[in-house]
Amino acid sequence: MSVIAAGRVRRRRRSLVVAVALAVVIVALFLLTLSVGRSITPLGEVLAVITGQDVPGASFTVGRLRLPRAVTAVLVGLALGLSGSLFQTMLRNPLASPDIIGISYGSSAAAVVAIALLGLGGPIVSVIAVVSGLAVAFAVYLLSYRGGILGSRLVLIGIAVGMMLLAVIDWVLTRADVYKANEALRWLTGSLNSSFWDDVYPLAVAVAVLVPAALVLGRRLEVLQLGDDSSTALGVPADGTRLFILIVAVGLTSVATAAAGPVAFVAFLSGPIAARLVPGRLPLVPAALVGAALVLAADFVGDRLLPISLPVGVITGAVGAPYLLWLLARSNRKGGRL
Repeated sequence: MSVIAAGRVRRRRRSLVVAVALAVVIVALFLLTLSVGRSITPLGEVLAVITGQDVPGASFTVGRLRLPRAVTAVLVGLALGLSGSLFQTMLRNPLASPDIIGISYGSSAAAVVAIALLGLGGPIVSVIAVVSGLAVAFAVYLLSYRGGILGSRLVLIGIAVGMMLLAVIDWVLTRADVYKANEALRWLTGSLNSSFWDDVYPLAVAVAVLVPAALVLGRRLEVLQLGDDSSTALGVPADGTRLFILIVAVGLTSVATAAAGPVAFVAFLSGPIAARLVPGRLPLVPAALVGAALVLAADFVGDRLLPISLPVGVITGAVGAPYLLWLLARSNRKGGRL
């Protein structure tokens, strides 16, 4: 076996081990979330409820309240982790995650306008949020396009668009009555408090469609890393491939935001963490699993361990903000290169 082939086998083996380890962490956090709350439900009763048995008390507490929340956390984390890794790899810029370049704010701003100014509610708000996220992403893409996409240019334009959308949200909230403003709060911080089975089903269908599409496009993304000319010569058109990846990545972000609001920094953190765990490989699957673990852990800490209950987006924001500052400080030391 050649040295190159042996190295490839080692990387694949490490990637498999990391994926299995992350899956074990997710299952452990999932069961902990179902078992521990204001009351402790024995693990046996939790497993009985999951397998469809009727357990007095636990069927309501676990099956109706905790289980849809935990499933939503896993699906949202998978979608955000995968989306962030797609953006960061495609644009070769660790800042190019959807929560940094304004896509999440696009969904949030549209949802806040729909709730606070138009008086809408229910599933139509989620649909508006998904469509708006797609619209904002394509606006940023078109504004950044100058015969091609440069990652740093897209990031700067995305940050500017995100700040404009934040200003829109602030303006709308100053005109909304207190009840509508409170209803819109989930779309500002990211929360799983309103996660029920009716919200899980459409999210699960969207993730079931978009995740396989992202993994298939990941193979083309690896070819794209060779450069536009080499990629085109190998039968992978650069601009067309980027457009398809953009559609799938934005779709993942938008459906996650429609389900839980803008859960800050999960997309931003998952890719770099996964890249450190499996260096030398495109870390799409590990990034998705890291995202699910982050959202589950942050929701457990915010809702169960602190003296007051905090939305999951507040916890992920507290973790992600220092990493963003460190990244910017490192960029400053390296003369602007990240």
